[in-house]
Amino acid sequence: MLQLQQVNKTFGKLEVLKGIDVCFERGQSVAIIGPNGSGKTTLIKSILGMVVPESGVILFQQQPVGDDARYRRDIGYMPQIGRYPDNMQIGQLFDMMRDLRNGAGERIDEELIEAYRLPDIFHKSMRTLSGGTRQKVSAALAFLFSPPVMILDEPTAGLDPLSAEILKSKIQQEKQRNKLFLITSHIMSDLEELATDVVYLVEGRLEFFKPLETLKAETGEEKLGKAIAKLMAGNN
Repeated sequence: MLQLQQVNKTFGKLEVLKGIDVCFERGQSVAIIGPNGSGKTTLIKSILGMVVPESGVILFQQQPVGDDARYRRDIGYMPQIGRYPDNMQIGQLFDMMRDLRNGAGERIDEELIEAYRLPDIFHKSMRTLSGGTRQKVSAALAFLFSPPVMILDEPTAGLDPLSAEILKSKIQQEKQRNKLFLITSHIMSDLEELATDVVYLVEGRLEFFKPLETLKAETGEEKLGKAIAKLMAGNN
């Protein structure tokens, strides 16, 4: 469904992505992890078209993404830090997104809007929101049009425990609908709950792409963090 073929990206003299070759399919929930500066954010932004690689090809449903941005309609994106117009009210933001999509017959998913009780605060402007409430808005926007691909960047960061559980439950629910999830997080326990597969990046290179259960079996470790540490120690 989503394939990267020998994707390379540099910023000045710094090589950020080095020959990334990977294919993601529906039904997978892929944890994208690695040390700081390993290229995780650049990889995500390349898929979203926010960063243009120097070389290589990114295919979405077997078509090169190129300059045609329409493929993004099929991707829901939850950034680590959502940035929205300060003076816009929450309700106006959701209305604007529906108007921009203008998708007659498009499936609208308001489950998170209701679960987070956002209609009660639709009158509040974005500049007044706490970080956690902003995260709730970002999550609800990402799922709003029920896209087949979801990219979630540190999705539970800043959420209180109950709100985090609501979001994780929603992700588990949508996984059963044969969607593709790409998730970055520093919270290994969240990834253990949500991931079916693990991509591990080091200094812009793909070290491995394995099913989570295979990774655990190969290392004899039940905890994701320990499994990765053991595998990388063996590789070194």
